Amino acid sequence: MSVRIITDSACDIPQAQAKDLGLEVLPITVSFGGQEYLDGVDLSGQAFFEKLIESDVLPHTCQITPFQYGETFRAVAQAGDEAVCITLSGKLSGGWNSAVMAAADYGCVTVVDSENVSIGQRILVMLAVRLRDEGLSAAQIAQRLETEKKRVRLLALLDTLEYLKKGGRISPAVAFAGGILSIKPVVAVQDGEVALIGKARGSKNGNNLLMNFVEKSGGIDFSMPYVLGYSGLSDALLQKYLADSHSLYRGRAEDIPICRIGCTIGTYAGPGAIGVAFFSPGPGQGPAVGTK
Repeated sequence: MSVRIITDSACDIPQAQAKDLGLEVLPITVSFGGQEYLDGVDLSGQAFFEKLIESDVLPHTCQITPFQYGETFRAVAQAGDEAVCITLSGKLSGGWNSAVMAAADYGCVTVVDSENVSIGQRILVMLAVRLRDEGLSAAQIAQRLETEKKRVRLLALLDTLEYLKKGGRISPAVAFAGGILSIKPVVAVQDGEVALIGKARGSKNGNNLLMNFVEKSGGIDFSMPYVLGYSGLSDALLQKYLADSHSLYRGRAEDIPICRIGCTIGTYAGPGAIGVAFFSPGPGQGPAVGTK
């Protein structure tokens, strides 16, 4: 009996990497106007942001249906395997509910609500892969994930308010004023939802604010999965953040994992966002490395 790890493309793990990890990533459907695409299958991250920048309206994403999850879970059962399915936050999408409905027919599948999205969901999935490779059962993996997900932190600095305006998250007046003042909002995933936690004027102050929030979270537990993310066609702003925040990583991380943030968050963040996802220290650990 093998243990399978199943997730959705909101985790921003490319299909090629997922294949190398022995991970099944179910693609979310992205709709630009009347044209539908499968995230990460026939719509790459590069192509998504090209379309997003050129479009006057925001794309729509469609949750994975109970039928789609059911087809995947049926294959697990027929193979005599067991699986852990990790979904994006149930407060952000109905995908978790779809997976739970489908899993009701298959006792071999355990569903875990990541209570996160994008790179925050990604590092929880990477932990699941690590635990699977250590030989844990599906039930043991799910139990660990339910505990460890409370330590996941996802913080992001947005470069523009334009896409929040397009999505109706803020008013045109607020977006205009923010653009004039070069306001850079910092957002986080808290209790499964995206929340505004700070604002800064200019990219330099924004990077400093992002670093401050990392430190206030207790620092980064480098023994656990972590990743930096960027949205758009270039990682130039992320490289600037790395230069500004070298004290957090110097001597602790030689090869920092970097990925492109995908459509689930990228639709509203727009291009130029940067993010960091990590596990904060656990109980009894004290401050993690990466704090002052």
